[in-house]
Amino acid sequence: MTTKPSPDAAIDLAPLESLCFHGLKAGPKLLVLGAVHGNEICGPNAIARAIADCREGRLTILRGEVTFLPVANPKAYRQNTREGDRNLNRDLREKPLPADNEDRIGNRLCALLRQHDVLLDIHSFKGEGEPFVFFGPENNTGELEAFRHATEEAAFAACLGPDILTHGWLPIYARQIAARERLNLPPLSVTEGFGTTEYMRFAGGYGVTLECGRHDDPSSADVGHAAIHNALTHLGLVDAPPPAPLQRTVIDMVDQVLCEAEGDRLEGIWKTGDRIAAGQVIARRANGDPVTAARDGFTIFPNATAKLGEGICCLGVASARRP
Repeated sequence: MTTKPSPDAAIDLAPLESLCFHGLKAGPKLLVLGAVHGNEICGPNAIARAIADCREGRLTILRGEVTFLPVANPKAYRQNTREGDRNLNRDLREKPLPADNEDRIGNRLCALLRQHDVLLDIHSFKGEGEPFVFFGPENNTGELEAFRHATEEAAFAACLGPDILTHGWLPIYARQIAARERLNLPPLSVTEGFGTTEYMRFAGGYGVTLECGRHDDPSSADVGHAAIHNALTHLGLVDAPPPAPLQRTVIDMVDQVLCEAEGDRLEGIWKTGDRIAAGQVIARRANGDPVTAARDGFTIFPNATAKLGEGICCLGVASARRP
């Protein structure tokens, strides 16, 4: 006897919808993602505008291919929540026995990533702050994240528009795992730090995460839309004047203040990209002890609502890397 899925289950099994424009000359294959997190609507809005640009002649794809996936996580997008069942941008890998919504999506998303050369993953954040771009490691053959396209990826990050570029995500995540073990918190795996860009590098390509600004700021979609245009120009998929090269602020994430006990909290009002001086108080422990910056640098992803085992704030320093 065959049973029909419930209406909610049927919706959750709805297909991912992507749209591809094929240039008639050879070129790279770009994948543009939106709504990996369902409450980050700037990606779908920016992508919808870019698709209209392609259809109405404001953009003409001459070389290579661009694939737009406006809503990578339909369940989370429908719910207007960050996650459907869990965070799609953690532990992204193929799973023969998918256990939840994000596992099912991940199987299709990983296949799609492998079919492309370059990834632009469009996100936003809940607090205040300037738009910025996350890019990956230098070329290396190490165990954590071997890579061979560092020069190309850094140049791609720099072309998108935001003035702030940041790297160092996976080493920080590994440090968070060690800190959680020290605090006897439920263990995490390094693979949980792997999302779309990490999988893209694993698959032989390169990619960046664009953080466009606050979730509910309409200008966040403008940042994403401009970045898509700049990406297509930079990769040569369209003929357009390249954006003027500008000096970027490049930040190396080197530390994270972790919520180690209930009551640990951010101190002051901070946003991503704010400068912080050595010795300046960034957080305060539940017992009143201050947590200070070890050296001059920048704040990244300050979190005033951090729970036990979560990051209160990441800290970065001026990077020696230049795109």
